[in-house]
Amino acid sequence: LRGAMASPDQQTVLVVEDEASIASFVAMYLRNAGYAVKVAPTGREALTVAEPQTPALIVLDLMLPDIDGIEVCRRLRRRSDVPILMLTARDEDVDKIIGLEVGADDYMTKPFNPRELVARVKSILRRAAPERRRTESEELQHGDLTINAGKREVHVGEEEIRLAPKE
Repeated sequence: LRGAMASPDQQTVLVVEDEASIASFVAMYLRNAGYAVKVAPTGREALTVAEPQTPALIVLDLMLPDIDGIEVCRRLRRRSDVPILMLTARDEDVDKIIGLEVGADDYMTKPFNPRELVARVKSILRRAAPERRRTESEELQHGDLTINAGKREVHVGEEEIRLAPKE
Protein backbone atom coordinates (compact mmCIF):
# COMPACT_ATOMS: atom_id res chain seq x y z
CA LEU A 1 0.00 0.00 0.00
CA ARG A 2 1.38 3.38 -0.97
CA GLY A 3 0.08 6.63 0.44
CA ALA A 4 0.61 9.64 2.61
CA MET A 5 -0.52 10.17 6.16
CA ALA A 6 -3.38 12.65 6.36
CA SER A 7 -3.55 15.63 8.66
CA PRO A 8 -6.71 15.59 10.80
CA ASP A 9 -8.53 18.14 8.63
CA GLN A 10 -7.46 16.63 5.30
CA GLN A 11 -9.89 14.36 3.46
CA THR A 12 -8.52 11.03 2.27
CA VAL A 13 -9.26 9.66 -1.18
CA LEU A 14 -8.63 5.97 -1.87
CA VAL A 15 -7.55 5.35 -5.47
CA VAL A 16 -8.18 1.74 -6.55
CA GLU A 17 -6.29 1.27 -9.80
CA ASP A 18 -4.05 -1.60 -10.94
CA GLU A 19 -2.19 0.42 -13.58
CA ALA A 20 0.58 2.07 -11.54
CA SER A 21 1.08 4.94 -14.01
CA ILE A 22 -2.60 5.93 -13.87
CA ALA A 23 -2.75 5.48 -10.09
CA SER A 24 0.28 7.73 -9.49
CA PHE A 25 -1.00 10.30 -12.00
CA VAL A 26 -4.44 10.47 -10.33
CA ALA A 27 -2.83 10.51 -6.86
CA MET A 28 -0.56 13.41 -7.85
CA TYR A 29 -3.48 15.53 -9.08
CA LEU A 30 -5.54 14.76 -5.97
CA ARG A 31 -2.60 15.57 -3.63
CA ASN A 32 -2.05 18.85 -5.48
CA ALA A 33 -5.73 19.63 -4.84
CA GLY A 34 -5.16 19.15 -1.09
CA TYR A 35 -6.34 15.58 -0.51
CA ALA A 36 -4.49 12.81 1.28
CA VAL A 37 -4.31 9.80 -1.04
CA LYS A 38 -4.03 6.08 -0.48
CA VAL A 39 -3.54 3.75 -3.43
CA ALA A 40 -4.69 0.12 -3.66
CA PRO A 41 -3.82 -1.91 -6.79
CA THR A 42 -6.43 -4.64 -6.21
CA GLY A 43 -10.06 -4.91 -5.17
CA ARG A 44 -9.16 -7.12 -2.21
CA GLU A 45 -6.65 -4.56 -0.93
CA ALA A 46 -9.18 -1.75 -1.44
CA LEU A 47 -11.71 -3.56 0.76
CA THR A 48 -9.04 -4.12 3.43
CA VAL A 49 -7.95 -0.46 3.40
CA ALA A 50 -11.51 0.91 3.41
CA GLU A 51 -12.59 -1.33 6.32
CA PRO A 52 -10.90 0.15 9.40
CA GLN A 53 -11.06 3.80 8.39
CA THR A 54 -13.49 4.77 5.65
CA PRO A 55 -11.99 7.28 3.21
CA ALA A 56 -13.90 10.43 2.25
CA LEU A 57 -14.21 9.12 -1.34
CA ILE A 58 -13.09 6.16 -3.44
CA VAL A 59 -11.92 6.43 -7.06
CA LEU A 60 -12.55 2.88 -8.26
CA ASP A 61 -11.32 1.30 -11.49
CA LEU A 62 -13.82 -1.12 -12.97
CA MET A 63 -11.30 -3.62 -14.34
CA LEU A 64 -9.09 -4.96 -11.54
CA PRO A 65 -6.93 -8.10 -11.54
CA ASP A 66 -8.78 -9.92 -8.74
CA ILE A 67 -12.27 -8.68 -7.79
CA ASP A 68 -13.81 -6.40 -10.43
CA GLY A 69 -14.90 -2.86 -9.54
CA ILE A 70 -18.60 -3.75 -9.73
CA GLU A 71 -18.19 -6.40 -7.02
CA VAL A 72 -15.96 -4.11 -4.91
CA CYS A 73 -18.65 -1.42 -5.14
CA ARG A 74 -21.35 -3.95 -4.18
CA ARG A 75 -19.39 -5.08 -1.11
CA LEU A 76 -18.64 -1.51 -0.03
CA ARG A 77 -22.33 -0.57 -0.34
CA ARG A 78 -23.33 -3.36 2.05
CA ARG A 79 -21.67 -1.51 4.92
CA SER A 80 -20.98 2.06 3.83
CA ASP A 81 -22.33 5.01 1.87
CA VAL A 82 -18.83 6.28 1.04
CA PRO A 83 -18.94 8.25 -2.24
CA ILE A 84 -17.57 6.24 -5.18
CA LEU A 85 -16.33 7.60 -8.52
CA MET A 86 -15.87 4.77 -11.03
CA LEU A 87 -13.11 4.91 -13.63
CA THR A 88 -13.00 2.58 -16.59
CA ALA A 89 -11.72 2.07 -20.09
CA ARG A 90 -15.09 0.59 -21.05
CA ASP A 91 -17.35 3.18 -22.63
CA GLU A 92 -20.45 1.02 -22.99
CA ASP A 93 -23.70 2.47 -21.63
CA VAL A 94 -24.52 -0.86 -19.98
CA ASP A 95 -21.29 -0.66 -17.92
CA LYS A 96 -22.16 2.85 -16.77
CA ILE A 97 -25.70 1.79 -15.87
CA ILE A 98 -24.52 -1.26 -13.92
CA GLY A 99 -21.91 0.83 -12.10
CA LEU A 100 -24.46 3.42 -11.08
CA GLU A 101 -27.04 0.78 -10.13
CA VAL A 102 -24.66 -1.03 -7.75
CA GLY A 103 -23.97 2.24 -5.96
CA ALA A 104 -21.40 4.39 -7.76
CA ASP A 105 -22.02 8.12 -7.42
CA ASP A 106 -20.34 9.09 -10.69
CA TYR A 107 -18.58 7.52 -13.64
CA MET A 108 -15.65 8.59 -15.85
CA THR A 109 -14.21 6.79 -18.87
CA LYS A 110 -10.52 6.57 -19.75
CA PRO A 111 -8.85 8.54 -21.14
CA PHE A 112 -9.99 11.39 -18.91
CA ASN A 113 -8.91 14.90 -18.09
CA PRO A 114 -7.34 14.81 -14.60
CA ARG A 115 -8.60 18.32 -13.84
CA GLU A 116 -12.16 17.10 -14.55
CA LEU A 117 -11.59 14.14 -12.22
CA VAL A 118 -10.49 16.51 -9.42
CA ALA A 119 -13.50 18.76 -10.11
CA ARG A 120 -15.84 15.75 -9.91
CA VAL A 121 -14.21 14.58 -6.66
CA LYS A 122 -14.72 18.05 -5.16
CA SER A 123 -18.32 18.14 -6.35
CA ILE A 124 -19.15 14.69 -4.96
CA LEU A 125 -17.53 15.52 -1.62
CA ARG A 126 -19.40 18.82 -1.42
CA ARG A 127 -22.71 16.97 -1.85
CA ALA A 128 -21.70 14.23 0.60
CA ALA A 129 -20.56 16.61 3.36
CA PRO A 130 -21.89 15.38 6.74
CA GLU A 131 -23.14 18.83 7.75
CA ARG A 132 -25.13 19.10 4.52
CA ARG A 133 -26.54 15.60 4.97
CA ARG A 134 -27.54 16.48 8.51
CA THR A 135 -29.33 19.67 7.40
CA GLU A 136 -31.08 17.88 4.55
CA SER A 137 -32.43 15.22 6.87
CA GLU A 138 -33.59 17.66 9.57
CA GLU A 139 -37.27 18.15 10.09
CA LEU A 140 -38.51 21.67 10.62
CA GLN A 141 -41.67 22.07 12.64
CA HIS A 142 -43.94 25.04 13.22
CA GLY A 143 -47.24 24.21 14.85
CA ASP A 144 -48.88 21.51 12.70
CA LEU A 145 -46.53 22.17 9.77
CA THR A 146 -43.64 19.66 9.31
CA ILE A 147 -41.06 20.07 6.53
CA ASN A 148 -38.54 17.31 5.80
CA ALA A 149 -36.14 18.60 3.12
CA GLY A 150 -34.24 15.30 2.83
CA LYS A 151 -37.41 13.34 2.07
CA ARG A 152 -38.91 16.32 0.22
CA GLU A 153 -42.12 16.02 2.23
CA VAL A 154 -44.44 18.57 3.81
CA HIS A 155 -47.20 17.64 6.24
CA VAL A 156 -49.90 19.64 7.97
CA GLY A 157 -50.87 17.41 10.87
CA GLU A 158 -51.15 13.90 9.39
CA GLU A 159 -51.97 15.11 5.85
CA GLU A 160 -49.17 15.22 3.25
CA ILE A 161 -49.16 18.35 1.10
CA ARG A 162 -48.19 17.72 -2.53
CA LEU A 163 -45.81 20.37 -3.85
CA ALA A 164 -44.17 20.89 -7.23
CA PRO A 165 -40.42 20.07 -7.34
CA LYS A 166 -39.44 23.76 -7.26
CA GLU A 167 -41.65 24.41 -4.25
